[in-house]
Amino acid sequence: MGHKTSVEASKDSQSYKSKPANTKKLFIKTYGCQMNVYDSERMADVLAPVGYAPVDTPDGADLVVLNTCHIREKAAEKVYSELGRIRKLKEKSEAAGRTMKVAVAGCVAQAEGEEILRRAPVVDLVLGPQSYHKLPEMIAKVSRQFEERLETDFDTEEKFDLMPRTRAVDGPTAFLTIQEGCDKFCTFCVVPYTRGAEFSRPVDQIVAEARALVAQGVREITLLGQNVNAFHGAAPKLEDDENWGLGQLISHLSKIGGLDRLRYTTSHPRDMDDELIAVHKDEPTLMPYLHLPLQAGSDRILKAMNRGHTYAEFKDLVVKIRAAKPELALSSDFIVGFPGESELDFKRTLEAVEEIGFASSFSFKYSPRPGTPGAALPGQVPEDVKSERLARLQKLLTRQQIAFNKSLIGKTLSVLVEGTSRGENELFGRAPYLQGTHFKGDTSLIGQITLVKITDAGQNSLRGELVTKEGGDG
Repeated sequence: MGHKTSVEASKDSQSYKSKPANTKKLFIKTYGCQMNVYDSERMADVLAPVGYAPVDTPDGADLVVLNTCHIREKAAEKVYSELGRIRKLKEKSEAAGRTMKVAVAGCVAQAEGEEILRRAPVVDLVLGPQSYHKLPEMIAKVSRQFEERLETDFDTEEKFDLMPRTRAVDGPTAFLTIQEGCDKFCTFCVVPYTRGAEFSRPVDQIVAEARALVAQGVREITLLGQNVNAFHGAAPKLEDDENWGLGQLISHLSKIGGLDRLRYTTSHPRDMDDELIAVHKDEPTLMPYLHLPLQAGSDRILKAMNRGHTYAEFKDLVVKIRAAKPELALSSDFIVGFPGESELDFKRTLEAVEEIGFASSFSFKYSPRPGTPGAALPGQVPEDVKSERLARLQKLLTRQQIAFNKSLIGKTLSVLVEGTSRGENELFGRAPYLQGTHFKGDTSLIGQITLVKITDAGQNSLRGELVTKEGGDG
């Protein structure tokens, strides 16, 4: 992972199993977080039974879906810009006697649904993150020229209940959403307004989806949630407990044969309980990597952000985690230039980074999100000051990331092989600490876990030599 000034990265639709030649073409463009990637995959699953197969370009597609993210500034404007390009493709299709439907999904849709329909007539339907299961129905209504084009109600439980039980996967890794929404109401964040209150899926439903993924060759699953370690899903039917926490769920999933690796993201420090910390120590299936956002090192700024913890409390938590799992690599998020941040406040963030040490991090300039309390706070920091501070912070974070990666040189790590790399006879996989790892080997290793001795390291990736094939990470 590298340092980024924006989380809005585009990812085109995934590759799925081939469909009959007469199926309709589906293009999905995904912005933002891993949960959006998961949601896009599930949209493709929902649409497959009604004849839609993913393609790699919107040109000539029967349905174009923009799955949007609303976390950063100008997110909506980027969507409108993309819709301008899509409009030209739609006009081209219509001139050729074909029909192209356009949908805007995700968090921008949830926040600005009516505005999207007003500003972008090219859009046929708008649906929020909890309405993907209704896509076939909504497309049918549009095809029959019904007026119901907007679906942004919060109905998370219904969404998961009605999703297809099986998923199309491509490769040995997969995301699995176990929790949505957030009740923390950090003053910089739009999640409570676009994804709603915290909701956790029942354990039996999660296990069924995990087993189906493993049956298709998935070896590693990343459990997703806006506040994943607040998970409190209904316990399996044969258990006496009413709800399980994330630690119990991980222990349970680890018993699935063929599931060799588990990860989870994103966490909130206030929900990192002792049971979950103990699982990091006791369960080898759980990778030794934890993303735990700090955001700032100043207690005054943490309070203004409504984070609900002090820096000392965060530091004490890290001490407990590292005592349980000394080899664990810690990743974090940082926001620079939050309203009211002084130079002293910022220096406390630098001091916090120096004191704790991070293997990787994401850092951003604060950008006001409409409707959030932070946008109305006094003391908005000038852009040039935010840019200068971000550069200083990223210089420190980059130095730490490179130092951590270089500390792995000479060590032998288990690597889950995901595919080929650019070099001749070269493979690409992920180390336990999530870095991309390149080494020479036969393509028969794709989908397997193998041991690699690390010989070189850069900021974002490792290079090594194949040692021997391995069945797991124990």
